Amino acid sequence: MKKTMCLVSIFLVSILNTSCENESVSDEFKDKNGNVKEKSIKSISTTSAQDSQNNNQIILSYNTDGSLNSISDGMDTSIFVFKDDELKSITGGGDHLNVEELYKSPYDAFETGNVLNYDDNGNPEVIAFYEEEYDYNMEEFITKAYTAEISYDDTHNPFFYTLEAAGIINVLDGVKLNFSTSPQASEIIQARLLFPNNYPSQIVYKDEEGEAVFMINANSVYDEDNYPTSTTITTVSLDDSEREQNTYVLTFQYVD
Repeated sequence: MKKTMCLVSIFLVSILNTSCENESVSDEFKDKNGNVKEKSIKSISTTSAQDSQNNNQIILSYNTDGSLNSISDGMDTSIFVFKDDELKSITGGGDHLNVEELYKSPYDAFETGNVLNYDDNGNPEVIAFYEEEYDYNMEEFITKAYTAEISYDDTHNPFFYTLEAAGIINVLDGVKLNFSTSPQASEIIQARLLFPNNYPSQIVYKDEEGEAVFMINANSVYDEDNYPTSTTITTVSLDDSEREQNTYVLTFQYVD
């Protein structure tokens, strides 16, 4: 189920909020966003302003019934296998639609982090996580604590119906967060708790002292259905004197 977690973009959490305990992913998404037109993503292209070698495109293909068939970046392909309209397995390779990859984040907060706080829309607002780093003075690896503070646009998560077509939403709807049922895969529970109802617009990473060390800003252009047609992502490293900045543009196309 590792690939499933990566798909959800994603997101063992120690603190649970009431809405997550009582609502399925589907119910919460619709409750927070109202009547959203259903659109599935056909492709996501990434263009780097710094280096064209970092440009890439993710292509999604669908079966005649609308379920997701595959996701490919031209090198690695993930195949979605269904039985009786339920997702049974994901074969192949690749971590497509991974949040860190799409937003060019250097950290694994969305994969390993613990949610400390949710906003009023049920989005993960503050995530705590740990990174192992090499200390050249001590000549050994040490573990450092960080937080990621996330802000969102007032628009729905554009990946929701694509993930529904992939069978992922159905998997997450079956997660029982009171842990009173049979054991569940920890990565699926993590994906459930880190699933956002809205589209991220900014991520600020802070160190143990609360100092900002890395920032991601995402400025999106939306169509008439509030789906992003493009997102310009600017990343800034704040923990060095040069303050390195990079810009990427995500371009979305949807199934007609």
